[in-house]
Amino acid sequence: MIQAPLFSSSGERIGEIPLPEEIFGHRPKRHVLWEAVKMYLANRRVGTHKARTRGEVRGSGRKIWPQKHTGRARHGDRQAPIFVGGGKAHPPRPRDYSYSIPKKVKRLALKHALSDRAQNERVLVLEAYAFERPKTRDMVELLRKLAIEQERVLILYDGEQRNLYLSARNIPNVRVQRAQDANAYDVLWSGVVVMDTGSIDRLKERLS
Repeated sequence: MIQAPLFSSSGERIGEIPLPEEIFGHRPKRHVLWEAVKMYLANRRVGTHKARTRGEVRGSGRKIWPQKHTGRARHGDRQAPIFVGGGKAHPPRPRDYSYSIPKKVKRLALKHALSDRAQNERVLVLEAYAFERPKTRDMVELLRKLAIEQERVLILYDGEQRNLYLSARNIPNVRVQRAQDANAYDVLWSGVVVMDTGSIDRLKERLS
């Protein structure tokens, strides 16, 4: 049985909690994780790169020297790719890099990513988040009590947790997400995954 340390809302360890085997008990497959990460990074690309061809470079179209009897190679205008300031021969053009993989593969990749973190004791569970007001100092103190202030941390929550989000969003190397929005890339990016008990139920509902 996979277990994770359980902490109170103040960051005190109070025991352990079993994690559902159907989510955290998989043997991670590197290729599934690679497929998910590759898709996520491709979908983030803007694809607005563009360079001008010789037909788009501004300049005169006059033939720069006679075709014959100069001893030099024949050329047309100065916009040819061979010249400084000319167009590019095969320039990048705007394009869409995004693509999708099957939903089953996405869900499987998330399970494998969570399983990897859980099996390496990199999942921490809190009974609940207790942020009565948005205060970054309180979040920093919580991370210090959990001894993960130097780690890259992914915080998952369930329901409406605006104070939690506002308290953590400005901390370097900390990401805050709803459990229903979690993805394999962010889990693999993190060194430690922190979640509340409600997040476990939400992941079971989403991934079962």
